[in-house]
Parts: sequence; C-alpha cells; structure tokens
Amino acid sequence: MGEEFYDRGRFDLRYKAFLEMVSADRARLHRYCARMTGSVLDGEDVMQEALFEAYRKLDHLQSEQSLGPWLHRLVHNRCIDFIRSRTVRRAKEAAAAEPDVAPATAIFGHDVSRALERLVIGLPPKERACVLLKDVFDYNLNEIAELVGSTPGGVKAALHRGREKLTAMPPKPANEIKTERGLLDLHALYVDRFNRQDWDGLRNLIHDDARLMITDVYAGRALRAYFVRFEEMPFQRDLVSGFLDNEPVLVLLGGVVREMVPSAVIRLEADVSGIALIRHYSNCPWIFALADSLELKPALITGRLH
Repeated sequence: MGEEFYDRGRFDLRYKAFLEMVSADRARLHRYCARMTGSVLDGEDVMQEALFEAYRKLDHLQSEQSLGPWLHRLVHNRCIDFIRSRTVRRAKEAAAAEPDVAPATAIFGHDVSRALERLVIGLPPKERACVLLKDVFDYNLNEIAELVGSTPGGVKAALHRGREKLTAMPPKPANEIKTERGLLDLHALYVDRFNRQDWDGLRNLIHDDARLMITDVYAGRALRAYFVRFEEMPFQRDLVSGFLDNEPVLVLLGGVVREMVPSAVIRLEADVSGIALIRHYSNCPWIFALADSLELKPALITGRLH
C-alpha cells in the first residue's frame, strides 16, 4: 500500500463513518479485487487502499454520479496498478535470479480451479476484468466500458478473446506450496513467543521502523501496545500457523469470540533484519467466505471453507 496510507495512524471517526456507509458493498468489491489479483489477501489490501483513496476524494464525486460505479472504478484502477507493479517486480526478481535466461511469458502462478472466477487469473488484465464484470458480476457492456475506460465495442472484443482463451485453457493441477524456509521458521518463532505472551521477545523480531496495518482501525508505525491488546481480549485465544489458499499465514483462534475458531488472519513481511510489516485482518468475513481452503497447524481445523 502507499506510504500515505501507512502514515495515517489511527483512523478517525469520519473515515470509519465512510466505511460504514460502504459496508454493504465491501464483500462484492473484495470478490472483484481477489479475482483480479488472484489472492484473497492481496485483494483485501487493494480494496483497503481503494477505499482510503475514495474517502480522500469524496469531494470529487459529482452529485449526479452514484457512489457505487465511482467506487468500483477506483477499485478497478487500483487492481490494474497492483498487477502492473507485481509484473515489474517479478520480472526484476526473475532477471536477478536467472540473468542468462529469458523471463517466462506467463507471469501469474496462482492456483487454477474449474470455477470461472479463478480461471480468469490466467487472462491479461483487461480481458480478465471484462470477463469478471460480465460473466460473474452481470454488468452490461456500457457499464463495463465506463468502468474499464473502453468502448462497448472494445469490451465485446475483449470478452470474445477472453472467453476463447478460457475455452482453450488446459486444466492445471493445484500449485505446490512453495515458501522460503526462513518465513516458516519465523512463523514458528512468532507463534511460540505469542502463545507464551513473550511480548518483548516478539518486539525483538520487528524492525524499529516496521509498519502495522489493522483493518479499519490503524495503519502506521508498529505500536508497542499492539501485543498488549491481545491480553485484553475477553476470551481464550491461541495463535497458530497455517496456509490460506496455500499462502503461509498466522491465524488467531478465539480471543474476540468464545469459540476457538478463526477470528483474524495475520500476514508478515520480513527480510534478513526482521519483520518489516504486519498486516492484521479482522472483521473481514468475506476473506474466509471466498477462500478455498484453510489449513492450520496444529491441525485443529483443516478443509474446505464452504
């Protein structure tokens, strides 16, 4: 997310009121972002950035415009920005890792299932957006053209190309989980210290200038008080490592609910010096609803989410 977002600190009451105003649209917007990015967590990040942008630009909204289409255009543009930046980053990483080998033409490596909205990740961004908006979200050609900055004829052509490619696309097996050993080791250490309430030990794993994002609550410098908040939770809690759609994550069980069920997802970004970013996703039921699988270790809960 942009630096401006992470310099925001605790979100003010006006922003929370805006989030409440658009709460009915968030699951649908997240679904679109998740299918465009190929990840339920990346989709949540993109949606949060788009919502923050929308809040800052509310005075740009024309009175005759409806909030929904305007907001979806911002979300779509953020998805395109994310895809482009990821493409550039992966190309650079591939060139650095294998300087004598031409980069692969296929830049997306997410799991592909038989469901249409998961298959579209293999399409170029414009075709992906058009197929999603028409065949999944049921927009008409004129609405899609306005959202993606094209014409009805251009949308028709993109739909035709995208559908042809989907028809010809061979089934692919689910990707194996490929994760650096260092991240899994860090997760194990984080879980151990968290469950022992060794908050100082946890802070020692984090950069002095690390960032923290808590959904709808805070985005800024990592707070020392972040860990103390867990002690104030009303119910028993436990942190476990696991995989959400094959992505390594940490999952909080209980804490804010009486049952020992998943109540939050935590994603860490780290380098050799320690944790640089903590993303704490809470009050985001659409993440679990849209994910294919959640595997927890120890295996308290494993299997399909829906």
